[in-house]
Amino acid sequence: MKLYKLSAFMFSALLLASCSDIDNQEYAGGAISGEQSQETNSAISSRTKATFAGMFTLIGNPCHNYQTHFSDTRPDDFGFVMSAISLDLEGADMSMQDNGYNWFSPTGDLSSRNANYANPYVRYVIPYTSLGIANDIINAFPADTKDAEAINMIAQAKTIRAFDYLSLAPYFQGSYQTSKDKPCVPLLDGKNDYTNNPRATVAEVYTAIIDDLSYAIDNLTDAREDKSRINKSVALGLRARAYLYMGEYAKALVDAEAAMKGYTPASLADVSVPGFDDSSASNWMWTYDLTDDQVASAAAGYATAASWMSAFSGQGYAVATGNVPMINKLLYDKIPTTDVRKGWWLDENLHSPLLANLEWKDSKGNVLAKGDAIAPLKIKDVKEPLVAYANVKFGMKSGVGSSKNNNSWPLMRVEEMILIEAECLAQTGNEAKAKEVLANFVKTYRDPSYKIPASRSLLDEIWFQRRVELWGEGFYTADARRLGKDIVRFHGAGTTNFPDAFAFNVKNDDGWLNLRFPQTEMDTNKGIVDNTEGSQPVAGQNPTLRDGVTD
Repeated sequence: MKLYKLSAFMFSALLLASCSDIDNQEYAGGAISGEQSQETNSAISSRTKATFAGMFTLIGNPCHNYQTHFSDTRPDDFGFVMSAISLDLEGADMSMQDNGYNWFSPTGDLSSRNANYANPYVRYVIPYTSLGIANDIINAFPADTKDAEAINMIAQAKTIRAFDYLSLAPYFQGSYQTSKDKPCVPLLDGKNDYTNNPRATVAEVYTAIIDDLSYAIDNLTDAREDKSRINKSVALGLRARAYLYMGEYAKALVDAEAAMKGYTPASLADVSVPGFDDSSASNWMWTYDLTDDQVASAAAGYATAASWMSAFSGQGYAVATGNVPMINKLLYDKIPTTDVRKGWWLDENLHSPLLANLEWKDSKGNVLAKGDAIAPLKIKDVKEPLVAYANVKFGMKSGVGSSKNNNSWPLMRVEEMILIEAECLAQTGNEAKAKEVLANFVKTYRDPSYKIPASRSLLDEIWFQRRVELWGEGFYTADARRLGKDIVRFHGAGTTNFPDAFAFNVKNDDGWLNLRFPQTEMDTNKGIVDNTEGSQPVAGQNPTLRDGVTD
């Protein structure tokens, strides 16, 4: 696999180099043997540690800039975090303006099913590059090693490898429930020939995921350096997520309940201001922490999550071009006014209570706007006015108007585990307990007036809560596919805020929803064939589809 076959030496060099250094690297042409890797890492332990650290850096590192495919630096190239945004934009709950500055537009109109497009290329190469690093670490030590530090590194690497496959499997084929015997993505172990490596089945990929996570759970403790690293709770949380996707609800329930111990949901006060930018929060289980140095190297911080998700960046791509992500009006309208999360987005009048105590200042400290006046504020080359339903969920760790886009990103929150618990209880027949768990969470932490509505089924209500709570964090697409839900962006004329080109509905079993393998991969790995079926959606199609939540 040309995108992946780099030696452990090369991986370490790439991860420690600048973007420009990466651009100039040549294809290494083969992988070193396991014996070579073990010998090298025994002799130079610092190199193994550098490779290990680089494995985590890759998750959200800006400006990967794979110039074997691209001709220039891309502001939408920042690892798994970029993938999370892409996945939500491909669904029904998130949209951006269609104004010519939207680098994510291929995900919005689903033209991204093109083997030569940059967006699917990045979303494929990042996991497989990460897989390569994880394999190098796993293969650097004897399989029967008794060294505690080595076992810990192997366990974390196997967790990352499982995370990589979870970032691929739900999107290159239909759901586990409908397609477990169909071809998914290739499995890599760092030892076999990847020039003719066929796609494993969905079931085989998930078996590999569960095997890796089970090893990690057996060999990790709760201790870790910081939240960017992996401990037992993270491995349990990922296995709960994987079992949920597989429909193994009883197993997912056990893991989710074990994973959430020691964490508490964000309070009403916490979510009543823009946030989701700082890993120190008690509800964050696993995070990507972006360093100041990384931001400085990423074209002035434009290739970052904060640049694309926050309405408060003083040097953000989305704010400067009028592309701050919006919530689907259909979903927004279903959020009760008593739910504090309704304020995570502007209403039709550009109001949100989350703006109340905020001030946008210039570089000299002069206040340019306060409260609701922030939304329509225009600053040349810095900020376009926000539009109705734009999100203010994601704050700025360095303050409103800051050009330092160094926000952390939540890879896992305890709220996800609570909602997995509620769904799995419902799916296994314990509806009473499921209602208790769901009501306790929402009433205590989000909406003091909450009552489970009689207007939708319990499972649809849990999905509604997942859609609101986890909005923008990359869960919509996998959820819709595993639940057999159609993508519903509009209900007829005038009942959507999606741009015209993005205003369509898609059936859940449409083959066009499967991600496409990059052409460079299909050219190099003869075991892979084009997996795209169906045709690109057109504006206005399937107007009668409904999803049970936004009806």
